[in-house]
Amino acid sequence: MFKEITLLVGIFTLLCSSLAVAHNGSIQGQLFDTENRQTLLGASVQIKDTEYAATTNALGIFSFNNLAAGTYDLVVSYIGYEAKTIENIIVKDAETTVITIELVPTSILLPAVQIKPDFRENIKTFNAVNLVNRPLSSAQDVLRIVPGLVTAQHAGGGKAEQIFLRGFDIDHGTDIAIRVDGLPVNMVSHAHGQGYADLHFLIPELIETVDFRKGLYAAQSGNFTTAGQVDFSTTNALSESMIKLEAGQYNTYRTVAALDLLGERLKNRNQNAYVAAELLFSDGYFESPQLFTRYNVMGKYNGLVGNDQSITASFSHFQSAWNASGQIPQRAVDSKQISRFGAIDDTEGGSTSRTNFNIIFTKNLGNDATFKNQFFLSKYDFELFSNFTFFLGDPDNGDQIRQREDRSIIGYNGTYQKMVTWQISTPQPNLDYKLDMIKLKIRNWRALKIEVGY
Repeated sequence: MFKEITLLVGIFTLLCSSLAVAHNGSIQGQLFDTENRQTLLGASVQIKDTEYAATTNALGIFSFNNLAAGTYDLVVSYIGYEAKTIENIIVKDAETTVITIELVPTSILLPAVQIKPDFRENIKTFNAVNLVNRPLSSAQDVLRIVPGLVTAQHAGGGKAEQIFLRGFDIDHGTDIAIRVDGLPVNMVSHAHGQGYADLHFLIPELIETVDFRKGLYAAQSGNFTTAGQVDFSTTNALSESMIKLEAGQYNTYRTVAALDLLGERLKNRNQNAYVAAELLFSDGYFESPQLFTRYNVMGKYNGLVGNDQSITASFSHFQSAWNASGQIPQRAVDSKQISRFGAIDDTEGGSTSRTNFNIIFTKNLGNDATFKNQFFLSKYDFELFSNFTFFLGDPDNGDQIRQREDRSIIGYNGTYQKMVTWQISTPQPNLDYKLDMIKLKIRNWRALKIEVGY
């Protein structure tokens, strides 16, 4: 016991003496895309030949604090961009060295895959490069890239898809939280089903990242995370304007156009804005034409105010209408009354629309912390006609039912986020267990960041 007390007193003395002579120089940087000058969230930054690393925040900012005076090299990497090494960064005592880094977009070459455990974060992310080669006609199709998530469409194509994940029949969103740029997609107490999540207002070509979590309920994600969550982020800038024309079977046509509104002069000032539109029509493969029509428009602005705060504002409107052949009884097919693509009641169908306003203000508070304020407004309409029992209850007029929604939603989200640097270390097997626990506690004491030698 006396030896352990002596050891603790010695370590405490060492810590106090270390604090007295500690150096506190720091590096603070900000990452940009060299083409459109948008900030890069989630890039990896590491001090070369050390185990210290950091991740950029929503404003592309990272920092390393409490560094000894000297010269450092930084290695910066981000999927879809060329890795870059910044050499000979001079750090002085009690001073902050500020740098700006631009990354160049590049094609993806897949090297040998190394699988390593990482317990720092349970959220997984898909980048836009994961989506570019996939055939997508709506954002609902993007949900299928989440491992283990299955979707199915029914009733004419205009409804939100049926979702299955982790053994849950999620219906149209009952047990999964879905957001777009922080805007909640799920509808509470919806006429067609609790948590109804219609993603058709999102144009898939504008998706930048898809974050997902599969697992138990997470309080920070809201009431619908029984089976998981999916967060979509739309791009803040277009690398170029584009137009796309598509055609397929069953009178299916789709057009997408996106127009960059600002020239290079304003992009160099970290300002970006664009508008996009989508039009889709399809008769579907049923005998009764679905006449499914959907159109979307979206506009978005993103800009830095100084170097430590940003404003993002977006507007979107979506509207669709369709006919549906609905479910059919097996006995009607077996008796040749109808084919498997026929209908008992082909007057089912519906219409829906959604208009969104979304404003996000992000402020860098210093000391690796950011505060994000989000205000959003949605105007939503929904009307659906269904017939589950045909003429069972009313032999003369039929059993068709109507479900109706007309609501306005206003909300606010406030998020405080603190980015931290970390050091990956391996335990020393020849050390005494109690002493090793003391070492771990010191390392987790972020204000000190002191390594105790043995």
